[in-house]
Amino acid sequence: MAVNDPIGDMLTRLRNAVMVGHTLVAMPSSKLKAAIAEILKEEGFIESYEVVTDDFSGFKVLRIGLKYIGDRRTRRSVISGLERVSTPGRRIYAKRSEIPWVLSGLGVAILSTPKGVMSGRKARQMGVGGEILCKVW
Repeated sequence: MAVNDPIGDMLTRLRNAVMVGHTLVAMPSSKLKAAIAEILKEEGFIESYEVVTDDFSGFKVLRIGLKYIGDRRTRRSVISGLERVSTPGRRIYAKRSEIPWVLSGLGVAILSTPKGVMSGRKARQMGVGGEILCKVW
């Protein structure tokens, strides 16, 4: 089945896996999705990620290990929310001074810039703006 918004699909898979308490979620891989997963790992929202080749189909699969806090009965996910900002039908761009703060710095905005995919904090430091892909908190 063709997916019109691969990043939105990725965020929905993560959101659904967090809601039911899965520790691992798999999805079709791409360079952009792997870059987003790298930022989520650097910021401490996920435990790990890896790109593997599926033995059955031969396609590359992105596997993300979700991160939880607490013991078995009181555990909750590190990810509280995910929001897709720029969609294929409505692109949202921001200058360096207009990059949004997510929950006063507790969350992270992920941007696609001319210098690559990076977090909002890093984009401000480098002095570049770009397309706001999503917000995670």
